[in-house]
Amino acid sequence: MKINSIAFFSYPVSDVAKARDFYEGFLGLKLSHNFNNQFIEYDLGDTTFAIGAGVPIFTPGAKGGVVAFEVDNLDEWVAKVKASKITIVNDLFESPVCRLIIIDDPDKNRVMLHQRKVIEKPITEAIAKTK
Repeated sequence: MKINSIAFFSYPVSDVAKARDFYEGFLGLKLSHNFNNQFIEYDLGDTTFAIGAGVPIFTPGAKGGVVAFEVDNLDEWVAKVKASKITIVNDLFESPVCRLIIIDDPDKNRVMLHQRKVIEKPITEAIAKTK
């Protein structure tokens, strides 16, 4: 037995219409499935991100989970965030392998806009492979 992949990520929200405005309007996600305006799915590559309301065991708001969306141009996203009224939780951050910014959705669920860096192999490793 093994786990093959992540089927989906889901955030509980208090107001589906307000959340859809953020995820579809601000972030530009494309609706994949709508289940009675209570559970909304967005297919992204080989996984799905979902939002939903009315499930008693799920509570809206940041409780530790974070979704990280890989973006094509982080600098453009940072400019868009700063030009909006979106709450910035952690401003632009850079690590050796990536860059990111963390923002809040309308329910204060954490959303990371993330861009991986292209890591070049050290020249000594490249030379060693040619020998």
